[in-house]
Amino acid sequence: MHTPLNLLRRPLTAALAVLALGAGALTPAAGAERPARDAAHPAGARAVAHPTAHTVGHNDTALTIDGKPLNIWSGEFHYWRLPSPDAWRDVLQKMKAGGFNAASIYFDWDFHSPEPGVYDFKGIRDVDKLLDIAQEAGIYVIARPGPYINAETDGGGFPGWLTQQKGKARTTAPDYLAAADEWLSKIDPIIARHQLTNGTGSVIAYQVENEYYQDTPDGHAYIQHLADKARADGITVPLTGNHNGVFAKELDIDGHDSYPQGFNCSSPDKWSGLPDFSGAKTAGQPLFLAEFQGGSFDPWGGPGYDKCRQLTDGDFEKAAYENNIASGATMQNFYMAYGGTSWGWLPSPSAVYSSYDYGAPIQEDRQLGEKYLTDKRLGYLVQSLAPMTKTEPLTAAAPENSAVQRRDRRNPDDGTTITVVRHKDVNDKAKDTTHLALGGYPSVPQEPGTALTVDGRDSKLLVSDYAMDHQQLRYSTSELMTHGTFGQRDVALLYGRHGQDGETVLRYAAKPDVKVTGGTVKQSWDPATGDLRLDYRHDGLAQVLITPPGAKTPLLLLLADDATADTYWRLDTPQGPVLAAGPELLRTSAYANGVLKLTGDTGKASQLNVITGAPATAVSWNGHPAKGALNTTGAALAGPKPVTLPALGKWKFQRETPEAQPGFDDAAWRAADGQALAADGYGFHAGSVWYRGHFSATGTESAVQVNASTGKGGSYLA
Repeated sequence: MHTPLNLLRRPLTAALAVLALGAGALTPAAGAERPARDAAHPAGARAVAHPTAHTVGHNDTALTIDGKPLNIWSGEFHYWRLPSPDAWRDVLQKMKAGGFNAASIYFDWDFHSPEPGVYDFKGIRDVDKLLDIAQEAGIYVIARPGPYINAETDGGGFPGWLTQQKGKARTTAPDYLAAADEWLSKIDPIIARHQLTNGTGSVIAYQVENEYYQDTPDGHAYIQHLADKARADGITVPLTGNHNGVFAKELDIDGHDSYPQGFNCSSPDKWSGLPDFSGAKTAGQPLFLAEFQGGSFDPWGGPGYDKCRQLTDGDFEKAAYENNIASGATMQNFYMAYGGTSWGWLPSPSAVYSSYDYGAPIQEDRQLGEKYLTDKRLGYLVQSLAPMTKTEPLTAAAPENSAVQRRDRRNPDDGTTITVVRHKDVNDKAKDTTHLALGGYPSVPQEPGTALTVDGRDSKLLVSDYAMDHQQLRYSTSELMTHGTFGQRDVALLYGRHGQDGETVLRYAAKPDVKVTGGTVKQSWDPATGDLRLDYRHDGLAQVLITPPGAKTPLLLLLADDATADTYWRLDTPQGPVLAAGPELLRTSAYANGVLKLTGDTGKASQLNVITGAPATAVSWNGHPAKGALNTTGAALAGPKPVTLPALGKWKFQRETPEAQPGFDDAAWRAADGQALAADGYGFHAGSVWYRGHFSATGTESAVQVNASTGKGGSYLA
């Protein structure tokens, strides 16, 4: 007589009786106050005293905060692929320091809901704390709660129990909508509590669904339902999408996804063409690239993430992201900034293995690489160059070298012009030189014997006709990294490839006093035009102090090669900007009783040099005095101390899988007494599932036949 099979789920089990190895899942604006945890409020709710509310909206060209256009430079981060709140802080601080002003975050329904009606937001699932940390780090958040998220995660973020419903997911099927609404009723209030519009957080946008392209009556009704649900749950920030403009009527900003290099890292030295999004913009909405390629996943049997990082290296990032700027994009989110690890049963088994490094700028072990530094240079630029939030395409004369192309945009209000220069052929690795019309001059650079160099896949974003703080920049063949008013003077950091010529022209009403305090810089003054022309070669750091006559604001010009520019870090405080050079990472900056307190990391012994926007009596580094940091000599920073690993020995072990033993007592297991043996029907949706069966033997049996279906990427043993 046969008796029912008994079941038990035991994740991460190695040996089996019959074990099916399944593939399932396991800067805010100034004045925004930081919410504090309040034990008197349920579910980790926050009590906030006198929050300062803000308006978040958009115009035809950019997202706006309190009416001011903002260029969004965002990176994707998945908290559920990094199960440590302390590590969340590490990554978000690195993103902020690395030029990102926003983090795009998927909220994984599956990660929080093991069964219908059951939700876990504690510990490594405490997204309230996650959003607190984002605000503390000074980084905006684009919240993406799905319900579907893809992300190469199991079920695309759908909980395993959703498979037991009859209705089709991602439609208006009543049972599916009821389940989706249940999830949103849990996650939306948490997101709502952290909105910048309330003054209680840094969430500035909320994405409805994900990569949904069903341009049908049911598809539109579905998206409208989710949008209405978000508003009913207290979401007041703009509703966004990545649906290629299909739902521009239902959403405030419907953006685009683009992965021009694809996901095959086997030929990392071959580039695909770069897309032109200038025709993809929806009228009345800014051009939003909700996901643009920041790396690639590596599938089972793939070449490895080092190849993916090479495929999407710093040269690709610079060429592609500047090309997007030349298309008019003012909102870019790069997927991924940090990929992490798909722990347990999180990965989609048909797509990826446990590592989700993604070839991202911040590596899986949270180390920083060449891509991170490229993102930092560009991120600092877009946050410094405010006129970039409103530009129109401009037709300009082609470069004299036909192998080189240019794309120009101009701000119609103030004339600020950006010019992106690169090879026409993205796979052209030649080293070419050229001259081009720039800033009203027919042939730039003007210095005899110099030229603009386009080396291989390099791309340059040049700025001209720009009112740069209290200065007038006519043009520069160096690239602008950042600038600002630091106390009584302006400071601008420009950079170029090592060994290449650079030329910068500024205009003044009268001849300024020019002092070269470091490096070699040739200067010439044209009294007819008021042009001060500086010519130099990018080699380390050159410094030029320009003081206009009268009570005009002086300019400290830092002219660096790209490697030297990479050593600079900018963070902003309520007292003004801080620019520091030397350490491997600058994490935080704050003033206290006249002391500028900096925290960060060093990879080796280095010198700390600081330029402040407010007077400081002293500087501290990680709580210790940094004497000389405000002087040209700098402060000496020690490198990390050596790490000594303890001797390992006296190993202990314990045998696993007692379930495989014939005498194991399975009486307490759930009986598989349904019409089918599918684990989902018994509430086991992920991980390793044991089945034990019993029968009365006659003594003539010679074999037992077992058939099992484990889905994609699973296996089983008997």
